Amino acid sequence: MELMVLLNALVTRLLFVLHSLIGVWRVTAVKKEPKYWLLALLNLLLCLETGLTLKFKQGRGYKWFSPAIFLYLICTVPSLWLLEIHHGTQYCGNEPGAAQVNVSNQDFNQSRDSSRESEGTDHHIIETAKVFVNRLSTICESVWTLALHQTFLLLLVVGRWLLPIGVEITRDQLSQLLLMFVGTAADILEFASETLDIEDVRKNYTLINAILAVWTWSMLQFPLDLAVQHIGCKPAASTRRIPSLLLCRYSAELWNIGVSLFIQDGPFLVVRSILMGHFKIFSQMLVFFTAKNILVVTLQLYRLAVITLDFRATVLQKTRKGEVGCCPCEPYEARIHTTADQDSEIKELVGFPPKEETQAP
Repeated sequence: MELMVLLNALVTRLLFVLHSLIGVWRVTAVKKEPKYWLLALLNLLLCLETGLTLKFKQGRGYKWFSPAIFLYLICTVPSLWLLEIHHGTQYCGNEPGAAQVNVSNQDFNQSRDSSRESEGTDHHIIETAKVFVNRLSTICESVWTLALHQTFLLLLVVGRWLLPIGVEITRDQLSQLLLMFVGTAADILEFASETLDIEDVRKNYTLINAILAVWTWSMLQFPLDLAVQHIGCKPAASTRRIPSLLLCRYSAELWNIGVSLFIQDGPFLVVRSILMGHFKIFSQMLVFFTAKNILVVTLQLYRLAVITLDFRATVLQKTRKGEVGCCPCEPYEARIHTTADQDSEIKELVGFPPKEETQAP
């Protein structure tokens, strides 16, 4: 096993565990109940995955799916749920809580100066660490929650970058995937922060749970790599049906469209439409992002129509030549003559009129 592969695999998972533990610590501090430390046991799943990956995959990733990212979601999402639900009882702003965030560094400097006069360097380090932790504890809980959201999404992108890639995905595909994830993470953060910060939403426990459910659903796209990988097809697939040929040729594009319609922009549009239509909640940013979701959904449907028409034109052209190619990964020379069933499906797809049988004179 290469040293860099081992190092990247271990360091990335260590960052995941540390961030998850910080989330559990904040839940325990907010709820003031030690039982919430049991959430830290979820990290055992990530430790188990690390051992199995190092043993069977030599630290490298899997095709189409990242178990480390998925288990990181499992370890961190429950803590963020609890912090957001508890957010309704937090009053951070104007008054004592916010004032503590802006406290000067005087106390910190005084402690550092006094520690310098004490005996030994170890005592100085311990005192400095205590003051630093105490200052972190005075930060407003809503600020902590937002910071955990932001670092969570950043670690998903950076972690996917640092994790060793498998043999099935190239570095070019990984760079495309990371660029997609950056835009996706920004949209998800904006959705969670913008909708949950509305005062009328905070008063409705059902709305909070619904928004968090949609937010969790949108996070499930991060462990998947289908956005940049085509599904391989066998050249000898003479029994392929038309939907299979379409999926084989445009699998990455269809996956991106499906993610936008059913995992991200579609659900976001539904939630925002319900907020405005049913609950009569309006704000300038809510209207803007609703219009943005409508535009994205419309463009994705337009893209789907373009792909379908292009596929239909390709099938029509090859049908006239009496041949059907499986997908772009198939060599050009590898052509397969259509069977009777395929021929009827293709004619139905492209709208050929049925042939009239010629009668003998």
